[in-house]
Amino acid sequence: MTINSGAPVPVTCANPGAASAAGAEQGGTSAADLVLPLVAVGAAVVFAGYGYVRRTRRARTRTTPGGTAVLAGPAVPPLSEADERARASLVEADDCVRTSREELGFAEARFEAAAVEPFARAVRDAESELAAAFRMRQQYDDGVPEDEASRRHALAGIVGRCQEAGRRLDAEATGFDRLRALEGDGLDGALEPAEARFRELAGRTGAVDAIPAGLGERYGPAAAGTVTGYVEQAKDRLVFATTRFNQARQRADMGDGEGAARHLRAAEGATAQAAVFVTCVERLAADLTAAAALVPAALTGAEAELAAAARATSARGLPVGELHARAAHADVVLAAVREELTAGPYDPLDALRRITRAIAPVAVGRAGVLSAAALLAARSALAAADGFVTTHRGAVGSKARTRLAEAERLLTMEPPDALAADARARQAHDVAEQDVRVRGNPIADAAGHATGAAGAVLGGILRGTAPDGGSPVSYGGPHTRARRAKQPG
Repeated sequence: MTINSGAPVPVTCANPGAASAAGAEQGGTSAADLVLPLVAVGAAVVFAGYGYVRRTRRARTRTTPGGTAVLAGPAVPPLSEADERARASLVEADDCVRTSREELGFAEARFEAAAVEPFARAVRDAESELAAAFRMRQQYDDGVPEDEASRRHALAGIVGRCQEAGRRLDAEATGFDRLRALEGDGLDGALEPAEARFRELAGRTGAVDAIPAGLGERYGPAAAGTVTGYVEQAKDRLVFATTRFNQARQRADMGDGEGAARHLRAAEGATAQAAVFVTCVERLAADLTAAAALVPAALTGAEAELAAAARATSARGLPVGELHARAAHADVVLAAVREELTAGPYDPLDALRRITRAIAPVAVGRAGVLSAAALLAARSALAAADGFVTTHRGAVGSKARTRLAEAERLLTMEPPDALAADARARQAHDVAEQDVRVRGNPIADAAGHATGAAGAVLGGILRGTAPDGGSPVSYGGPHTRARRAKQPG
């Protein structure tokens, strides 16, 4: 029996998936078309975020401009700061060596060589380290090395050498104090040789009193220019030393051994510097006398070199035309020197310097007298520069000291480079004089007032301290040289 309800019966599809797809397609939009773009956009967002995080982290850790060195450690100081530290280290180490050498001289005058040898060896070791530091500084000033990283390394090496020089002196400071024992029973034993040295120096000062004026009359004012005022400055220091020796005796009689020792050291420092002034005057007088005797022979030797150059087809690898031009220039210089010899007072050291420099480009080394002349001029210039730096070191910077050290090195070479050494020594003297003019000469300001406040200031300067009357210094490095805390008053 068939029952007809009147309602239509739906047709069942044999493929439901196809039916769904058909239905979706009929709806106008496919589901796959929606999912794939969403996945692509999500991936792009993830990769962009990862890239942003990496760029941010890289910017924070890099040290190039535009990034902040958050994780790269402390910032490297500018090269100028390292340069200034190296300069200060050189000056400090050089002051320590010079002051230690001065006080060592008073110990050597009292004790046997074996007792003083450990302290003398420490000074020699410090001098060796300091010479290496000055050599590195000279190369640095000459532009070697060139790149910044290497120059920074060179400056660090300079500081390290200076620190080692100071360490050697610091290590022996306590033993040196025990040797001298100025605060104890050794005071009387130290006073006698120091006063004997003072008396001997006073006699020498009187003997050289008229030498500078006599040199000016005989050789011209320029010849004695490097020692102008030296006798007066020596006398000022001797007056100061006299006062300090007397006060040392008084303090010793009162039982104040510490105060007596401070006054004795101040007197020793003044005596040592007075000796430098007097020695410079004596040395210049001897050098000028020797140079005056050598000038005629130097002229003869130079003329022989010119004659040999005229016969040569080449010399020093120069073309003939260049060689003849240099020979002609040398001949003009020699003629000028010969004229000066007959015209009146002249500077014989300057004459030797001009002869040797003029003939050097064409000389073939046949005239040994020219080498002797160049060495005499160079050693005289070195002694003058060293004396000036020693007696004015409170105002002299590292540049003058570096040029002075280079001059010393050039003269110790084998064979010595006398012409280059002479040029460096004269440059050192000029730069040191400029430093004194710029920074002033506090010693000169206090000269003639060896009592009261000015005398205290002068005493501090003579012992190598600052012009404000800081602690007196003595044998030792940077950490021990100012161990005496009180200024003699």
